[in-house]
Amino acid sequence: MAKKRLVMALGHDALGTNLPEQKAAVAKTAKLIADFIQNGWQVAVVHSNAPQLGMIHTAMNEFGIQHEGYTPAPMSVCSAMSQGYIGYDLQNGIRAELIKRGIYKPVSTILTQVTVDPYDEASYTPVKKIGRVMTAAEAAEEEAKGNYVAEVPGKGFCRMVAAPRPVAIVEIDAIKALLDNDQLVIACGGGGIPVMEQGSNLKGASAVIEKDLAAALLAKEVDADVLMILTNVDHVSLNYGKSNEAPISSMTVSQAHTYKKDGQFGVGTMQPKICASIDFIEAGKGRSAIITTQAMAREALEGKAGTIITE
Repeated sequence: MAKKRLVMALGHDALGTNLPEQKAAVAKTAKLIADFIQNGWQVAVVHSNAPQLGMIHTAMNEFGIQHEGYTPAPMSVCSAMSQGYIGYDLQNGIRAELIKRGIYKPVSTILTQVTVDPYDEASYTPVKKIGRVMTAAEAAEEEAKGNYVAEVPGKGFCRMVAAPRPVAIVEIDAIKALLDNDQLVIACGGGGIPVMEQGSNLKGASAVIEKDLAAALLAKEVDADVLMILTNVDHVSLNYGKSNEAPISSMTVSQAHTYKKDGQFGVGTMQPKICASIDFIEAGKGRSAIITTQAMAREALEGKAGTIITE
């Protein structure tokens, strides 16, 4: 009997924001993933990278400024670096946890490129903050390079980049081959390294991709049964943050469309997770999506917690 396939999208809580926090967080996350493996699931892991990407971007740019002959690193290169070092911790943490349980299963990180459309409407609207807060003079220098900068009230200025929708996963055949051989794969980290197709070449894009949308694309491509998006709330709610807030334990895609149209989901918070869930479920039959916290993930997969979205 074929194993059920799960794509997990890990949020910031599963990784921490710096090196020591990441080590501690990954140890807890590895136990959760090992539980699912032990219960017979095939698992592909997608992770966030915002704090790590910002740290790398700042470090590389500052190094370029301070040392002659070195140049700032493009956003796509910083994304690749974040995939490598987060994947390194994740794959070793998961591997160690599996071995403790007598499970000898290869765990691999795939440096994953994801193509974007340069004419995507989202490409013209920078929405993601990257790097450290800058002074007005530094912001002017950044704008002179052709980058977009926005003011952070009361703090200074910050570089902003666009978040276009993912179009295709370049390394999807390698990812499928590993999953089909019952191996655990870490892929599309941070939403993937954003690239644009130019003839036979791939050119890095100065952008980031919503990791939840990339996770949904991966889940579609590998024909997963469940897309699980881990975040910082136990469940999706209507009227979030208001006196009449109401948690949702389950909803259909039709209901999700209605709630989204009614403006129930924050554009930069819950809405991408809802859109990712809808995209995944509508692309196949018998699929479901789960939105919850890491602490409630085990119960949610059993239908006892979180928000479950179905056809």
